[in-house]
Amino acid sequence: MIYPPSSHRAARWAWVVTCLLAVLLAVMTLSPSVPSVGPATNDKLQHFVGFALLAAPLGIAYPRRIWAVILAAVLFGAMIELVQPYVGREREGADLVADALGAVCGATLARVWALRGARIR
Repeated sequence: MIYPPSSHRAARWAWVVTCLLAVLLAVMTLSPSVPSVGPATNDKLQHFVGFALLAAPLGIAYPRRIWAVILAAVLFGAMIELVQPYVGREREGADLVADALGAVCGATLARVWALRGARIR
């Protein structure tokens, strides 16, 4: 399928943003835990939001391939969980569940937004 040049540019930016977010998530989740300063935040909410944001750019760029986007985000979360014990962090299945739910919500909302925008044009 041939896409107009603007679609190629948008897809390229989606990949750049997604890679930057993946690096940020990896650094945040694989760095040794430090005591938090300020109000306590819900760890699972942070995982949910982080993976929703991770899946959103590619969900917009590839709205018809949403399952591939979700699968890639969940596999990334699983890899992080597998590595965490080796960097002094705890592996938690609940983190992976929050990652998966965030990826599903982020990619789905992005898909709806992208397809709705395509219909309006």
